[in-house]
Amino acid sequence: MLAKQLSVFLENKSGRLTEVTDVLGTAGINLSAMSIADNSDFGILRCIVSDPDKAYQVLKANHFAVKITDVIGFVCPNTSGSLAKVMRYLADAGVFIEYMYSFANGDVAHVIIRPTDLESCERILAEKKVDLLAASDLYKL
Repeated sequence: MLAKQLSVFLENKSGRLTEVTDVLGTAGINLSAMSIADNSDFGILRCIVSDPDKAYQVLKANHFAVKITDVIGFVCPNTSGSLAKVMRYLADAGVFIEYMYSFANGDVAHVIIRPTDLESCERILAEKKVDLLAASDLYKL
């Protein structure tokens, strides 16, 4: 089940992340999950939000460089080796993961991945009975 993720390109300067969160908060958009990767010149904020289409529009209107990317979300037990088992399914099938981020909450971990082959990844996870997250569920975590 594909979900929409926002990728926001941010200059590495104080206050840019605050500006993004202010714009989203003012628009009534909640952040469900996020990750930031950076280099010396810029950062990429990847996030799952309550309304990705609206978030895209308000960020564009406020002059942020933003794009929407499809990702896959799933749940696995928050126990040693659970994520490794799922990653093994994908590796054995030759599915390459561009990036991933996750967060644990109690007994479960929520994982968001960006594979190079979304269709194959989704099919394999479904065949292996991995608990895929519907986009609507991921947006309201």
